Amino acid sequence: MTHRQVLEALSGLLLGMFVSILAGTVVSTSLPLIISDLDGNQSAYTWVVTGTLLATTVSTPLWGKFADLFNRKLLIQLALGVFVLGSALAGFSQDTNTLIIFRVLQGLGAGGMAALSQIIMADIISPRDRGKYAGLFGAVMAVGTVGGPLLGGVVTDAFGWRWNFFIALPVAIAAITLLQLTLHLPKHPKRKVHIDYLGAVLIAGGVSMLMIWVTLAGNQFEWASLASFLMVAGSAVLLIAAVLVEFKSPEPIIPLSMFKNRTFTLAVVASISVGVSMFGTSVFLAQYMQLARGATPTESGLLTIPMMAGLLISSTFFGMVISRTGKWKAIMVSGAVLAVIGTVLLSTLTYETNLVLVGIYMAILGAGLGMLMQNLVLVVQNSIEIKNLGVATSAVTFFRSLGGTVGVSVLGSVLGTIVASEVKDGIGALAPADQAAAAAALGSGTIPRVSELPDAIAALVESAYGVGVGSVFLYSVPLALITLLGVIFLPNAKLGRQNAVQRKEAAGTAAASAAASQETRRDEENAPGELAMAATATGAVAMVDPITPAGPADGEHQAK
Repeated sequence: MTHRQVLEALSGLLLGMFVSILAGTVVSTSLPLIISDLDGNQSAYTWVVTGTLLATTVSTPLWGKFADLFNRKLLIQLALGVFVLGSALAGFSQDTNTLIIFRVLQGLGAGGMAALSQIIMADIISPRDRGKYAGLFGAVMAVGTVGGPLLGGVVTDAFGWRWNFFIALPVAIAAITLLQLTLHLPKHPKRKVHIDYLGAVLIAGGVSMLMIWVTLAGNQFEWASLASFLMVAGSAVLLIAAVLVEFKSPEPIIPLSMFKNRTFTLAVVASISVGVSMFGTSVFLAQYMQLARGATPTESGLLTIPMMAGLLISSTFFGMVISRTGKWKAIMVSGAVLAVIGTVLLSTLTYETNLVLVGIYMAILGAGLGMLMQNLVLVVQNSIEIKNLGVATSAVTFFRSLGGTVGVSVLGSVLGTIVASEVKDGIGALAPADQAAAAAALGSGTIPRVSELPDAIAALVESAYGVGVGSVFLYSVPLALITLLGVIFLPNAKLGRQNAVQRKEAAGTAAASAAASQETRRDEENAPGELAMAATATGAVAMVDPITPAGPADGEHQAK
């Protein structure tokens, strides 16, 4: 494909990605207000986020497996439709429970978009050339991530938070139409498929129970309790059963043989901790800006621009560098180092930290993530067998989402515990009149509107959230170090110059050639006196001199 043809094919894909990112991020700055308006607490806030991540996590490997079995163009249009339907329904939510349900529907579609966009990109662009186009994906991701919160803040302040869920509908219709007109993939060969329904149910059940335990523990029951033990044991049983089923299934959801590939295994480890940084940062920085710094939703969106700017610039620039030079290892290691530094710096946050310094810290972390996220998928696609391209790509995304889901759940629980402790200690230091007002305003456990609180109580809440968010990033530092170690030990393989379609055709040609060669050898062994006839039967022409003996290699060479 020419450069123009690639851009045409990517246009609908990029617009679809933009819609899914926009619909997911547009509510981030208004989420504290949404939860407050629906009378939700910190647990509900966490569940609105983790519900989407959970559905994304569970569905991603299924979409990836379907991509290896069915029409990828139809699948990505279906995923986009499901995502936008869930987003539109979320706009009609009357309480946090219905909001969580519709956000789960959003997550099901998001899992398809996250996996299929990377898979289709691999279909039409070689690993060596993918860097410069991956920069486009990084740019779309950054614009959607930056523009989403900013647009969400403006829409919330002007029209109300419900309109955040409706604005993506016309763009989604345009994306589905553009995908139909511009994305032309080879027809998927018809073959009998076996969908591993049992494996899918066991994986979904095991991961879901683990996520539910992480979210509820510390709020509904103690971490060390009978309920915790039963949920962890149930999750372990389901996941062990899933492993056994995957070993025996002819079409496993996640082929366990892929873990023999060192690049795949290390990329999975790194992706888990990258997911915590990516999802956790966006969630908790929004809370920090609004609850610790008193920012409005619009101001919160503007204040998070430095992180997305760092991600945009680094992913675009270093993507082009990788395409031009073919060198990726040093870039990814440098990105992991920046991610560690950015996380450490953000762990120093308080409600009094200079906002210029906060912006610098966010930009450093964003630059590191921009150098890592797309390239982790790239190196896996470059090293994995072509038959497992779909499931390998979705597996990296799956574990990244899993890390984000677990991370946001655990860190959200930590944040809630720290804030509650800080508020409790702070109330005791207030004047008696303020103590009664604080107990009335904060006693229910719901997330307050800081702007409506008396000054003394507002200062208490801001201080508590400043300490809490800083502690959340401190607990994220070990995970950032795990990412660094995983990237350091990645094999420094050379990037290939064939896209997935070309690799698949080459693999088919090689298989046909091997089959023909094997058929020739079989005929030679069965009828050594009829070598010329055997060669002709396999579509080759062999000339055998009856006087000068011709070795079997000559016949094999002609057959090939």
